[in-house]
Amino acid sequence: MPESSSRLVADVGGTNTRMALYDPATDEYRQLATYSNCDHPVIEDIISRWLAALQESPPALCCIAAAAPPSGERVTMININWSFSCAELARRFGFTQVYWLNDFQANAYSLPHLKDNERVLLHAGSVSSPPARLATVGPGTGLGGACLEQINKVPYARACEPGHMGLSPATDLELEIFRVLLPRNGEIHAERLVSGPGLLLLYRTLAEIRGEAASATSSAAVSRAATSGEDELCALALETFCGLLGSACGDFALANGAYDGLYLAGGIVPRMLDFLRASSFIRRFHEKGAMGPHLQAVPLYAITAAQPGLIGAAHAPLN
Repeated sequence: MPESSSRLVADVGGTNTRMALYDPATDEYRQLATYSNCDHPVIEDIISRWLAALQESPPALCCIAAAAPPSGERVTMININWSFSCAELARRFGFTQVYWLNDFQANAYSLPHLKDNERVLLHAGSVSSPPARLATVGPGTGLGGACLEQINKVPYARACEPGHMGLSPATDLELEIFRVLLPRNGEIHAERLVSGPGLLLLYRTLAEIRGEAASATSSAAVSRAATSGEDELCALALETFCGLLGSACGDFALANGAYDGLYLAGGIVPRMLDFLRASSFIRRFHEKGAMGPHLQAVPLYAITAAQPGLIGAAHAPLN
């Protein structure tokens, strides 16, 4: 019979799926495994494979963090042709309960449980009371986000879409970028420029404006050349990216009243922490007119935990 206290936790992205057994009695993650989604036609195949390799009693509970838009118990993912039903998973594998949540909701649920070595302080702020509302934002394929609110000491996470908020230029250079891109793209929403693909677009647009050759062919190459100091144009693109990220994060915190802390998530930020600190990111987060002093009090962190999605799936309420 499955054990009632432990739960299968999964973080299902467009490329990979990570699974582990979470034991709340010991706050331990066991049997951690990573699977390439392209090797499996459906998520059920991965769950079957993970359970077959499990060297202890199977869990009764299952919580899946998935890169999918809000829906009912049937989940349809965007970046991979997968769809699954929580009720059908429960029947097939004998779980007493299967719950799913958006991947950024999972990031939000992880925030109170991050250890000191799983986050890096970017700006101390001055919040003295226990946090009541936190936000997380993450540039990756797009720009995702969520908020976490404590109500009667119970956490509630809400998935949000900061990537589809409007974005405005705040410098002469950004105005030039918008002049080039607006006729081609229409409205410039945040993730058009504040994302992995957005960084590459910034780099190519700046090369066009300056009449220079754009030799970098990926956002990772732009970031590497910028953080190593090898390429001035790449450094300018990454600095512009950081400034726009600061503006978007400030808007997101204001829109959600998340004055108790904002956490940057995703795989891009941890690789550029020194550059981010030296950039205009923090200044641009604060530059919001009369609300500037309020935002200066907001602590800013970068999440460096390897698996925040699993941490969130482990601690999310199953309802």
